[in-house]
Amino acid sequence: MAGLQAGAPTPRSITVHGASRVLEVGFSDGANFRIPFELLRIYSPSAEVQGHGPGQEVLQTGKRNVSLVELEPVGNYAVKPVFSDGHESGIYSWDLLYELGSKEAELWAAYATRLAEAGIDRDAPMPLGGGHGCASH
Repeated sequence: MAGLQAGAPTPRSITVHGASRVLEVGFSDGANFRIPFELLRIYSPSAEVQGHGPGQEVLQTGKRNVSLVELEPVGNYAVKPVFSDGHESGIYSWDLLYELGSKEAELWAAYATRLAEAGIDRDAPMPLGGGHGCASH
């Protein structure tokens, strides 16, 4: 998970747009991002998605129509989304939200590459037990 960097931009506004499935975040440096819920979900910083180390990432699929059910504040440094597919273990720091917004095109391209390499369709359902198998989550 991206940490909080000293002097890094912080959110001035966060708006959930349910119909268009985007999280709009306006930052203190003037940047404004509309981050799709699907992108938030497939790049969740949780161990369930990222694993516990390099090479343990779990490729997320079938998340195109995921919604945000809730968005909980975490201190003064992050938010914790609750997604319609039940995923709720990712904590998104301000730095991570900024990265997801500013690198959206690169992240979509990397996701498309991972899907192609795995021979999996973006809309394929996740296999049952599709987590990383960590009993602590």
